[in-house]
Amino acid sequence: MAGLLSCSALYAEPPAGYDFLAYDEGLAQAKQDGRKVFVYFGRYGCGFCDKVNKESFSDASIQKLYSENYVLVYVNSEGSKRMTLPSGERITEMQLGERMNTLGTPVFYFLDADGKELLKIYGYQSVDRLKQMHNYIADAAYASGSFSEYRGKH
Repeated sequence: MAGLLSCSALYAEPPAGYDFLAYDEGLAQAKQDGRKVFVYFGRYGCGFCDKVNKESFSDASIQKLYSENYVLVYVNSEGSKRMTLPSGERITEMQLGERMNTLGTPVFYFLDADGKELLKIYGYQSVDRLKQMHNYIADAAYASGSFSEYRGKH
């Protein structure tokens, strides 16, 4: 019984209270709406995914900010769920994770409406850092410099 409890404590699902879509559905929605995409790569047994869900994504201001400004996508980087890419190719969530070099989790991507990468960040992120990431995207600072440079100025 103790083994079951410790495993469930490490189990990380998408954060509660968010309307996450599958990757292919999210890209289609973003293209239709002309919105940017926030992609969260997580996996089962990821302690830092659980930590960021409980400590950062549970914050009401983050939930509002991200839900209002992005098409939200969650990908289980070890998942076998199949999806169809814009090219028509069918791959699994795990294959997508490999292609996008999600070597560890969590990994967060911001994409434009066409699926082009604007920002990629690894690991646990605090509420303040999630706000900085949003501001970097909202200010279109990715067009003129790195996130590290942006953080140094803001």
